[in-house]
Amino acid sequence: MTESAEDAVPLDDRGLLLGDGLFETLLYARGGLVLADQHAARMAAGAGVLGLPAPSAEVFAASALGAVARAGLGAARAAVRVTLTAGSGGRGLDRPPDPQVRLLAAAAPSAPPTTPASLMVATLRRNQASPASRLKTLAYLDNVLARREATAAGANEALMLNTLGEVACAAAANVFWLREGALFTPAAETGRLDGLMARQVAAAAGRLGVGVHQVREGEAALTSADAVFLTNSLIGLRSAYLLGRDPPVRNPLVEALRRQAAAFT
Repeated sequence: MTESAEDAVPLDDRGLLLGDGLFETLLYARGGLVLADQHAARMAAGAGVLGLPAPSAEVFAASALGAVARAGLGAARAAVRVTLTAGSGGRGLDRPPDPQVRLLAAAAPSAPPTTPASLMVATLRRNQASPASRLKTLAYLDNVLARREATAAGANEALMLNTLGEVACAAAANVFWLREGALFTPAAETGRLDGLMARQVAAAAGRLGVGVHQVREGEAALTSADAVFLTNSLIGLRSAYLLGRDPPVRNPLVEALRRQAAAFT
């Protein structure tokens, strides 16, 4: 395994040329990495699907902390991206017989959001039939284009439906909604990522006696919801609403979940 600074990617790197690889974005806060072992485990699981060797949890954490140190962010709240590429070599689509993966890491300041997120339903659809839809691969162009469309429309984030018209995720977050005292989130079959903060929020809901239902529902589920929120490792839990509708009022359950999610942000 080759470790590199973020500016040392050779021109024949398969991650650069083909999107052949994975990434994790984790939070550095209060002097330490948040949920680092879980991020490393998700990268390892994804690498297994792609047929790539994965870094150990220790190497993963050391790479992330090295990026924080290089950026001089040891006393800050920072977003740390750890990238695993399939390395160099192989012509066209075929990898070398023994790929030498490359591990990179970069860190940047990351302030927590302070306002609800406005959502626009992107016209681009998520391909739930692709195994890549459930991995954090380097091929994130669909998410980039969906976010671009949302931003152009004046929204903060894109809500992505799959090819069946089911709610799958946001461009960079998991989606939850509350209806009649029950909490809902898209099922894995919709093509959503198994988010680490989403897991924490689901566990917190269980401690509060609220079950989380994984469902396959369309956009109407959000228009009829009592509350909507997004989760990821950097934002924790962020209230959300569909563009053109009124911003959300405070919901007691969402606020209780937000307080528990704050332990990880």
